[in-house]
Amino acid sequence: MQAAVVNVPGQAPKYQSFPDPEPIGGEALIHVRAAGLHPVVKAIASGEHYSSTAAGPAIPGIDGVGVLGDGRRVYFGFVRKPWGTMAERAAAPKFIPVPDGLDDATAATIANPGMSAWMALKERAQLAAGETVLILGATGVAGQLAIQVARHLGAKRIVAAGRNLSAIADAGADAIVALGQPENAVREALTAEAARGIDVVVDYLWGRPTELVLEAIAKGFKAELTHRTRLVEVGTSAGPTITLPGATLRSIDLTLLGSGFGSAALDRILAAIPTLFNLAAKGELTIAVEPVPLVQVEAAWNRVEKGRRIVFTA
Repeated sequence: MQAAVVNVPGQAPKYQSFPDPEPIGGEALIHVRAAGLHPVVKAIASGEHYSSTAAGPAIPGIDGVGVLGDGRRVYFGFVRKPWGTMAERAAAPKFIPVPDGLDDATAATIANPGMSAWMALKERAQLAAGETVLILGATGVAGQLAIQVARHLGAKRIVAAGRNLSAIADAGADAIVALGQPENAVREALTAEAARGIDVVVDYLWGRPTELVLEAIAKGFKAELTHRTRLVEVGTSAGPTITLPGATLRSIDLTLLGSGFGSAALDRILAAIPTLFNLAAKGELTIAVEPVPLVQVEAAWNRVEKGRRIVFTA
């Protein structure tokens, strides 16, 4: 079969032939129609992700949409290495039906970032209706979905922080913090929001932006009025580490959480996908998609994502 193949970690995959997968155990053979180019896919392929392996040529891709032998259209993942989802065929042990009202490209792209936002807000932070949410890194695809998920779950106030402001101009946030402005201005804007009270921070950035958020929350310290904040770390696009002064932890009621495959039960993650699909089919969750034929994988691989998720199609 033809597939995207990573021959050297860190280099863009080539469109070339690769042995067909042979289903074993409970796996089913799936004819792939679409597979999303998520940031985690690039990280795994480059060898930078904690789940990466250095063994030989491999097909990238962690999930996709395709058709079973009986014609059923399904979303699938957990493909056995060295196979992935960016190929003509895949053998997968788990799959979920795709609603008729949801097209292949949208289903293949919305599950990963949508699941990320859903798990961070509902499962990890346990967002309650009426709370205030700060989305740090809201201008990316996952961040835009987090705004929509927060609204769906009943957030009273949503603050979107990011650099590409045009991407969230119509996203429905109640306030926007421009991270591209001078640091003092960012600090003032975050401090003003923290003074109003921030219940949940969903953090796709980490690094310096997170330090500024925690500094802003600490500045709002009031001994007579403690305010609990849950910060859920999802991504590290602004840096892999932060400096966290002990005084910050002593001056605020802060709960630090992670959200990913290592911090959420797999059955809970999978259980969220049908809900996301149904919301997307009804138009209550939307995502900007850029379909690209799989044959063009090498040219599109390193393209910078600007509010649209690339999806490779058959």
